[in-house]
Amino acid sequence: MDPSDNNTGNDSEPQPTAPSDEPTTESTAEPTTEPRPGRRRWAMDTRPLRRPAYRRLWTSTAVTAVGSQLTAVAVPKQIYDITQSSAWVGYASLAGLLPLVVFALWGGAVADSMDRRKLLLITNTGIAVTSLLFWIQALVGLDSVATLMILLAVQQAFFGLNSPARSAVVAQLVPEEELAAANALGMTVMHTGLVAGPLLAGTLIPVVGLAELYLIDALALCVTLWSVVRLPSLPPGPAASRKAGAREIAAGFRYIALHKVLLLSFLADIVAMVFGMPRALFPQLAAQTYAPYGEGFALGLLFAAIPVGAVLGGLFSGTFSRARRHGWMVIGAVVAWGLAITGFGLSTSLWVAAAFLVIAGVADMVSGVFRMAILLSAVTDEMRGRMQGVFTVVVVGGPRLADLLHGTTASALGPRTAVAGGGLLVVAVTLALTAAMPALRRYRVR
Repeated sequence: MDPSDNNTGNDSEPQPTAPSDEPTTESTAEPTTEPRPGRRRWAMDTRPLRRPAYRRLWTSTAVTAVGSQLTAVAVPKQIYDITQSSAWVGYASLAGLLPLVVFALWGGAVADSMDRRKLLLITNTGIAVTSLLFWIQALVGLDSVATLMILLAVQQAFFGLNSPARSAVVAQLVPEEELAAANALGMTVMHTGLVAGPLLAGTLIPVVGLAELYLIDALALCVTLWSVVRLPSLPPGPAASRKAGAREIAAGFRYIALHKVLLLSFLADIVAMVFGMPRALFPQLAAQTYAPYGEGFALGLLFAAIPVGAVLGGLFSGTFSRARRHGWMVIGAVVAWGLAITGFGLSTSLWVAAAFLVIAGVADMVSGVFRMAILLSAVTDEMRGRMQGVFTVVVVGGPRLADLLHGTTASALGPRTAVAGGGLLVVAVTLALTAAMPALRRYRVR
């Protein structure tokens, strides 16, 4: 698709066309376009799972969504056991952030210059080997924080290379009218992993020990490798670059600047996450505002509520496939997120607060599904990897900036004021961007 076909810089409504690369015969199936009757119109749209190639990718995601969370719990737990310091846990998180950002941007350019199936095989193998090394160091009792931080940095580098390709191939495996449904399916299993993985880790640690969590993650990655091996060849479009250097990364940022729909979709997520993600304040709120409910119980409920909302949103995502005004869906979801976070900040009851966070999770799911759909449908295939690389950086970096902003604001104004004020700021900034730059609200698909 030529960029001029989707001119988002003026007031006309862009009409994106399907990517020039048709999905392979193996990955396609007869499209189901007739309306689904009754309750099925509201339930999750599972049509993409009828396509063998996408089904293999989704199945691997379902397995590794849980397995990856075992490592995500095991690493900070092991570091805390060694150091007895939460500060070192924070330092380890930062140690993984820089390689993730750098390699996600580079990985997007790589995904636009080589067969994406081959890139997925290489990076998933690297992640699996890293998980095995995590297991070995824990098994022998190395007790080295430096080793853990190096392994974490390597793992996050491989993840940064993997993520853009994994997201970009979805548009090669399903037709445009099923992109929203495919994104909803993928995000639902990922958020299910955010709920089930930590719960499973907490159950397994006293039974099998910490080291075995790494081994289970490595074994789960073998399922991913098996699924990727069975995918068809997934080369980028014919206009793809043969290089993946700084010039190609810079071209990706120029592409965003020239396409206002993409720029606004990224800005919408940055606004929602930086101003409205209050997770850094959950420990303080659990210890102070919701202490009568039990600090540990309150903390667990607060952390679980947003992922639970996202899963519920995914289970009732049947309407996503019928939506055509994807821009308005993003705007409405971000505004709903801001209002829900405001309600959470004003709540003195833990159950009311958790309910608002569940609503926020639903809104986050809707926003993510349609931002991803815009990214996959409005971008030419030879640029999809780089756009997914930027998407990964935004998704990862926004909440971490929010941790810093909310932590400092809460110190000055108090946690509830910081949360409620942030939610209102999300609403105000989103509406201002929508009024000032009409490209996103005018965006729709056929």
